[in-house]
Amino acid sequence: MEKWSAEKLVVTLLVCSAAVGLAALFAMGVGSSGLGWPPVEIREFREQSVMNAALIGAALAAAGVAYQAILRNPLADPYLLGVSSGASLLAYAWQLPAFAVIVKGLGILAPLSQETAAFIGALAAVGIVLGLAGRRGRLEPVTLLLVGVIVNAVNGSVFLLINALVRELPGNGGAIGFLVGEIQAITSAQRWAALAMIAFGWFVLMYFCGQLNAASLDDGEAESLGVRIHRLRWIALIAASLMTAAAVAISGPIGFVGLICPHVGRLIVGTDQRRLLPVSTAIGAILLMSADALCRYLSAETLLASLLPVGVLTGLLGGPLFLWLLFRAKK
Repeated sequence: MEKWSAEKLVVTLLVCSAAVGLAALFAMGVGSSGLGWPPVEIREFREQSVMNAALIGAALAAAGVAYQAILRNPLADPYLLGVSSGASLLAYAWQLPAFAVIVKGLGILAPLSQETAAFIGALAAVGIVLGLAGRRGRLEPVTLLLVGVIVNAVNGSVFLLINALVRELPGNGGAIGFLVGEIQAITSAQRWAALAMIAFGWFVLMYFCGQLNAASLDDGEAESLGVRIHRLRWIALIAASLMTAAAVAISGPIGFVGLICPHVGRLIVGTDQRRLLPVSTAIGAILLMSADALCRYLSAETLLASLLPVGVLTGLLGGPLFLWLLFRAKK
């Protein structure tokens, strides 16, 4: 394995940050009225939309890298595994009137409580998927995906049931965002809570990314290299689920970002997790900012005259890619 140094890490992070910054400037200049720097009256709204898209895209892409590494499955993704739908369901259910007194009593910690609910939902979903897809300690890739699809379907059905029965739910106006995924207008408290959880999960993954290279080996080989593989899987699983939950709580289950970005990252820098994680994180931020900008552009009166949820575009992009990857894996 190539020797890694602090200088290489710093250079990688600087290049990724510069790429994200340039993409953010481009996204700021795209709107329903065409290309150009936004006027003062909508500039703050545009900035928040771009920042939210970058944060969510980065989180989902980094989580995708971790899931694909620890599960040894290039088709693993927070959306396909049911993690996103589980997080979205509990984040939405947390707005039920039954929890209103608890949320009000938490005060400034209320945004963090929704993130915690989403985290519990994410862990519950991934626990069910791994429990049902495992066989004698091994995970069957096809079974993993099938169970993930079923968990997604069940979570979606429960979501629609809640939405139909509890009409006075405060989040009903944005129910489509919790079902498909969109860049929503959120408070600064929600953004900071999500940023704190995503940053914590990302730094944990970055700290262990050298050991994640050994996750692709047989368990015995990884142990012989001094890697406690079972502990590593749990740490990466919890960190990735935490990041997914934080992103989904403010955006809904945006699909296929965690699938696309790691594959694009491997085409650019290879399979070394020490490079792949920061590069894929940057690609995720760029991808979702670009998709969000395209949604704004398509909302012009001369085009769709309606703002598409960004999850629709990522689904149109990621769906065919997933089918192609599945066909290639089958061959």
